[in-house]
This record gives sequence, C-alpha cells and structure tokens, in this order.
Amino acid sequence: MRSFASIALLLPLAALAAAPKTVVLEVQNMTCSLCPIAVKKSLQQVPGVAEAKVDLEKKTATVTFDPDKATPAALVKATTDAGFPSSART
Repeated sequence: MRSFASIALLLPLAALAAAPKTVVLEVQNMTCSLCPIAVKKSLQQVPGVAEAKVDLEKKTATVTFDPDKATPAALVKATTDAGFPSSART
C-alpha cells in the first residue's frame, strides 16, 4: 500500500511537466563527416536534451528538449562553444 501511495503522489507532478519542444538549428562550419558527431555530442551534454539529430547536408540540427530544463539559447551556446556557431530557425 505504501508504494501505491508514493506513485499516486508522483502522478500529479508528471502531469505538470512541460511537453517536449523541438527546435531546428542552422549550424555553421560543418565541413566533414566528423562534424555532426561533435555537434551532436555538444547538444547531448545540455541538461534536458532528449534527442539530437544532425544533418550534414542540410547543415541543421533538430533537437527535442524539455523546456523546463533547456532553452534554444542554451543549445545555440553549446554548439557555438564546440566551434559550430548556430542559430534557431524561426
């Protein structure tokens, strides 16, 4: 019974969590097949990032993140700090 009560207390908190958001970043300086790996790793280190897909041909990164933990500005900073300046597509 005790574990059921604990679960019941957690359920309302889950309902309050923000829905994941997705942003597309325009990424500069990606010139070789290793660049997307570096961009992806930099994005994955940002707390709240659930998924990062990097496209070398399109020079983009599509990032799904928890808006309670990360912002598009934090994602841009992560890629820029890794040597790949980016901007959020609007």
